[in-house]
Parts: sequence; C-alpha cells; structure tokens
Amino acid sequence: MVRAKFKTLKIVSGGQTGADRAALDFALEHGLRHGGWCPQGRLAEDGAIDRCYRLQETPSPGYAQRTEWNVRDADATVVFSLHPQLAGGTLLTMEMARRLGKPCLHLTRRGAATPPGERLRQFLVEHNIHVLNVAGPRASTDPGVVKFVQETLGAALLEAPQPH
Repeated sequence: MVRAKFKTLKIVSGGQTGADRAALDFALEHGLRHGGWCPQGRLAEDGAIDRCYRLQETPSPGYAQRTEWNVRDADATVVFSLHPQLAGGTLLTMEMARRLGKPCLHLTRRGAATPPGERLRQFLVEHNIHVLNVAGPRASTDPGVVKFVQETLGAALLEAPQPH
C-alpha cells in the first residue's frame, strides 16, 4: 500500500523501455496517477507505446521535445541509472532539469551511504513534490534498470510490510 503522504503523487515519464516504463508500470500497479509526454507516433525502441499508458504525444517525433516537456511539467525529476556515468537522453534529462531550474536527483545502485529508496523519499518530502518525472536509460542499454526503478520506488513510496 502506498504511504499516505504519497497517495496523490503523479508519476510521469516519456514511455521509453527501461526506467520510463518501469515507473509507469509501478504507478499502474499501485494505483498512482501517471502520465507524461511521448514522441509523436508514441515512438519507443520496441515500437508504439501501449495505450494503457496515459501519455500525450508531442508535435515532434523526436525524443528531445518529450524530454523537455516532461521536465518542464513536473515538480522535479529523478534519474535512475546503474552506473554513475550518464549518456544520451538520460544525460539530456539532467541538463534540461538544470536549465529549467527544476530539482533533480540522480540515483545509482551503489555509491551513496543512504539507500536509494530513502534518498528518493527524502527528496520528495524536501521539495514537496506532487508530480515526479522519472527518467533513465532504455532497457536495451541498461537491462537491470527496470528492477532498480521498481525496487527504489517501492522502498520510497510503499508502506513497509508489517511482521505477523
């Protein structure tokens, strides 16, 4: 069950395979609102993005416009990656957040003393986030990112299981 303080959170992303889709699937599974912008034609590396995801198409078939619009329309962005070095659209997301003056958190599996789920929970509370843009690499370039996103979102947003 989603923690009370996060029940109204909306998760947005561009719908690409990997981190984006993992976040949208998490939102659907746990009853959170979701949405975001995707390229014209609902383009993703695996074909057209399924209509089960409530995404709006940008006028452009390019990925940069949807990246910018998702950063722009969210209160903040979290970027997931298994490795600290970012590239491509993931790096562009971080740059857009800086350019637009939006809070942005980069989470990797290792390297920080505080676990990623706790860091994300603190970030959400500190910045009073109601709409969270989730970004990260595609499944083809970082196959473990889906599990990392879902585990981290679960640790940050879900009530801890109670012992019986």
